Amino acid sequence: MNSYLPNPLDTSFVILSPEIEKLTELLAENAHENWSRQRLADGWCYGSVRDDINKHHPCLIPYDDLPEAEKMYDRQTAMETLKAIMALGYKIEKTGQ
Repeated sequence: MNSYLPNPLDTSFVILSPEIEKLTELLAENAHENWSRQRLADGWCYGSVRDDINKHHPCLIPYDDLPEAEKMYDRQTAMETLKAIMALGYKIEKTGQ
């Protein structure tokens, strides 16, 4: 029996500024690009249906073409990462441009 109980950082108190919220979409797209690159390097290719044996995946497409549910998964991961950084006491700020 698996007794693993996930215990992520509590980020419920973290409020992201509108500027940092915009960063979420950029990070979500980048996460998808990294995931896609790794899948392709591992021999996967696009397929209309996921097939782990033949390494086909329907999400091996550009981020803009993903179904909204897939984008939301990437956005949630990015947003929770940003909140975790801030919950740990770090500050995120844009420098330069």
